[in-house]
Amino acid sequence: MKCQKCDKPATFHITELTGGKPKELHLCEDHAREYLAENDTGDEAAAAPSTDSVQQQLAMGQTVEQLAKLDKQACPVCGITFFDFRSKGRLGCSHDYVCFEKELEPLLVNIHGETAHVGKRPKSSPTDTDRLTDLIRLRKELKTAVSEEKYEEASRIRDEIRRLEKK
Repeated sequence: MKCQKCDKPATFHITELTGGKPKELHLCEDHAREYLAENDTGDEAAAAPSTDSVQQQLAMGQTVEQLAKLDKQACPVCGITFFDFRSKGRLGCSHDYVCFEKELEPLLVNIHGETAHVGKRPKSSPTDTDRLTDLIRLRKELKTAVSEEKYEEASRIRDEIRRLEKK
């Protein structure tokens, strides 16, 4: 989606409730800054509550380039990208929580109020899921190293797999 004021991609989507009717704005980063500056100088009651969160995003300096780089970040185990997660709303495996930890933590705190699981677990679930996740990741890395003919790295990974399997 393009910015309503120029041809740049719209990275900020603002919904204002004015007169009981929602008004949607789709703006690029530059025009979002201008829009927020206009609202700051005007009446405080007229500013939409959603502008605070947009200002926080702008203050953090999350640019389009940073978001594009983050969207390309992929889980080494299942291969899901952060863009896939953002668009589908689902993660691919349990290792994604580690891979995308920095991005997911604020989201989890906002939704659940906690970042650690405190509920019940199935009785049949394995107790050493971290070890199993590491084994899956290492086996995938081993295949990649062999296909790229990086045999020294492959032997190191093989030894690590053997060490984990003995545990």
